[in-house]
Amino acid sequence: MTEQRARELRSVIENVMQNEEDAVVIGNMFLLPEWDEGVNYTPGQKIRFGDTVYKVLQAHVSQAGWNPGDAPSLFAKVLIPDEDVIPEWEQPDSTNAYMKGDKVTYKGVVFESLIDNNVWSPEAYPSGWQAVEQ
Repeated sequence: MTEQRARELRSVIENVMQNEEDAVVIGNMFLLPEWDEGVNYTPGQKIRFGDTVYKVLQAHVSQAGWNPGDAPSLFAKVLIPDEDVIPEWEQPDSTNAYMKGDKVTYKGVVFESLIDNNVWSPEAYPSGWQAVEQ
């Protein structure tokens, strides 16, 4: 296989991954394009930065200092990547809030969000969460 053909196939795979559910993407994140400078990003596009998957929030051409770790207005970290795995609660921001039905572990207890766009911890806003048995 030529290097050109390998690049073409990689591009096809990266495009297919854009339409996959977050759980599939997380399990195969090495198939996502890695963040790079000088790339035209479009809203909704999924990329990899380190060991984390992000969704692009705003169309832009990337440049130094605009990576997902430094430019939260451009990217949203995927917090609930797999519905079968209950992650530790992590402080979201307005771009990746927990949605109704999302489950998290907080201080050793599993909670389910009772509201959409939930950015509060179960401790800070108890009426937005319900403890559930596992």
